[in-house]
Amino acid sequence: MSNDLMPTQIHPHRIRQVLFLSLILFIGLLIFKELYFMMSALLGAITLYVIMRNGMIKLVTKYRMKRWLAALILMLISFILLVIPVAWMASVAIDKLGPFFQNPEIVTNAFEQIHQYLINKFNIDILKKENVNKISNQVMPFAQKTIGGTLNTAGNLLVMYVVLYFLLVQITQVELWIRKNLPFNNQNSQFFLVEFKNLVYSNAIGIPIVAVIQGIAAMLGYWIFGVNGFVLMGMLTAICSVIPLVGPSIVWVPLSIYTLSQGQQWQGIGIALWGFIAIGSVDNIARFALQKKLSDVHPLITILGVIIGISLFGFMGVIFGPILLSMFFLLTRIYNDEFVNPAEITEVVEEEPDNKNKTDLNG
Repeated sequence: MSNDLMPTQIHPHRIRQVLFLSLILFIGLLIFKELYFMMSALLGAITLYVIMRNGMIKLVTKYRMKRWLAALILMLISFILLVIPVAWMASVAIDKLGPFFQNPEIVTNAFEQIHQYLINKFNIDILKKENVNKISNQVMPFAQKTIGGTLNTAGNLLVMYVVLYFLLVQITQVELWIRKNLPFNNQNSQFFLVEFKNLVYSNAIGIPIVAVIQGIAAMLGYWIFGVNGFVLMGMLTAICSVIPLVGPSIVWVPLSIYTLSQGQQWQGIGIALWGFIAIGSVDNIARFALQKKLSDVHPLITILGVIIGISLFGFMGVIFGPILLSMFFLLTRIYNDEFVNPAEITEVVEEEPDNKNKTDLNG
């Protein structure tokens, strides 16, 4: 009988490999299921590790600082710069937004006044009653979930900092393990690490910086034009600034029209001009300046990533969502280069500490 007609047999080694991978996948899914409630803490620790990595290396190698002390100093700095401001913002948001959560009719009435003003002044019928109800029914649960996610993240702070401490103290072992166990060739492994670092910097640093700058600019304008709750409105403007294209206009446009509907003509016009000129200019300038230093993330990835992230992680999903979505496309590209259409990647050169620093870090 011809060899072509003989039944194809699967090599026992391949069967063992498939069974072994299936066992790893099964155990991994079990671990993920049981630790999912800590996912935001783990992602936060990894994000802070990437940001603090160079600082940790510098403190240990240049200033000869003990690893545990260097890690604690960096963690304290991050707590002061990140955790305290976020906790303050969450407390203000919960305090100010509490009445709206308890009585959504307040939001509905505000949109109804905007609706009547647009009809009476410009004969524009955009916000029909059913649309107003849809806005309230969708925005309020979204806001509640966002605030709730912030509280959950606060509850995971201890886990995040414990994981971060061990990542920093054992930085050499961590990076050697990562490089050894990445399922790519050396070139793609290097490409992945560099791109991952760029994604983290772009989202974890770029997005918050632009948001804070726009929030401060908006808060200043709202204060100048006598907006009640200008601090809360500035915070909402900062949060909405993560949405490309429309961004802060989601806040200042309705706020301007609502102010006009209350008979405050010059204040409403002032808010509109401030939003269009000042807040818009700050956004463009800040993003342009940061894009020179950080990786430029496509607007669609940011929009979809924010939606996915907030649904999964609450408020912190504003940062984690775009990172996860960008990671998906990055891994897809690497898979294509590795297995479908192998090609060399020659554009990426990572800025690594010199050999002396690597030697000192191992000590």
